[in-house]
Amino acid sequence: MRLLQLCKKFPYPLKDGESIAVMSLSKSLHELGCEVSLLAMNTTKHFCDVSSVNGSFKHFKQAVYTELDNTINAKDAFLNLFSSESYHISRFICPDFTDQLIKILKENTFDVVQLETLYMAPYIPIIRKYSKAMIAMRAHNVEHEIWSRVAQNTTPLHKKLYLKYLTNKLKKYEIKQLSNYDLMIAISQKDLDTFRKLGYNKAGLVTPIGLDNTAYKADNRSYKKEISLSFIGSLDWMPNLEGLKWFLDNVWDNLLAKYPNLKLHVAGRNTPATLINAKYKNVKVYGEVNDAKKFINRHTVMIVPLLSGSGMRAKILEGMALGKVVLTTQLGLEGINAKHKEHVLVADTAQEFIEALDYCYRSNGSLSNMGKNAQNLVFSEYDNLKTAKSLMEEYQKFIQKGANIPENLAYAS
Repeated sequence: MRLLQLCKKFPYPLKDGESIAVMSLSKSLHELGCEVSLLAMNTTKHFCDVSSVNGSFKHFKQAVYTELDNTINAKDAFLNLFSSESYHISRFICPDFTDQLIKILKENTFDVVQLETLYMAPYIPIIRKYSKAMIAMRAHNVEHEIWSRVAQNTTPLHKKLYLKYLTNKLKKYEIKQLSNYDLMIAISQKDLDTFRKLGYNKAGLVTPIGLDNTAYKADNRSYKKEISLSFIGSLDWMPNLEGLKWFLDNVWDNLLAKYPNLKLHVAGRNTPATLINAKYKNVKVYGEVNDAKKFINRHTVMIVPLLSGSGMRAKILEGMALGKVVLTTQLGLEGINAKHKEHVLVADTAQEFIEALDYCYRSNGSLSNMGKNAQNLVFSEYDNLKTAKSLMEEYQKFIQKGANIPENLAYAS
């Protein structure tokens, strides 16, 4: 089977959920005998020095990228107020990417073109024109849901209203594109159900994020030390920053009043200067760290206080795979079949976060058992080879049935 992945960001280094999801699946498909090619954007927001990649992309038949300046521009953002186009989407429309896509499609024959996120949907007309491949949308999130929740939690009012306006246009675009996919690959059942309710009526399946379990070794020495908290996540992704700031502003001081020696260690790509300079008591901000696994392993509890977002959080899976106690919200746990106090701790309010830490301090050394349960769950249910095998079998069914789409099929532009 020959597959082309289209990505809105160069999926390296593996320090965010999208990159992990893209690379783990592509490597597993390759191991299962699939010939995988990659065409990605290398954007200013998530720029990668490609010379640092070394052998990380050797599983691809070819890995091609084009550079794109997708910086948010005040003038363009203002002018978009008078346009029906989604500003979220228009920032990823790139002539160089289009040219490379046409070139690759002319020179190769693919069975499947897999779009990684909604932001690749503008290129569907090009794919239909130059290829008979099945088009699969791998929806890492329900995109407009993320921004709707962010807008809901945003102040001041003028910013909230602007985000709501952009979100409405994004939602219209996301719904309009549903008729253009041959297969919907959702990260969670909840997301697939949402797409169904929005009008998607073709084939769909749930393929959760999988991990290479051999790459995760638990270090239980943190359980023999005083309890410490960690947070790690890309801090240029608004839901991560929003959740962390909420935790610091609404939970942290109350926790310190009860546990004055408790420390929080924060790491994240593109950490804003406002957070670095905030000087919260007993909070150490590292910025981007070289080895996320070592960082997570050093601390007892990993907090993921997500208030907005959808899909699955790869960092939660990584924390569980490393045998850590993960403390997150119900929203953060979406798509992960973990149970409160068996595999993870769940809290949605400031008081519930404090109660969860109380539980940790009263655990009498049993937290390591929760970490072990979490690791076993990830290794059994979220192994990348298992998830890739299920997806590949679905693709093969479509190909065998001759599910390729005629070149003249109408699409919603």
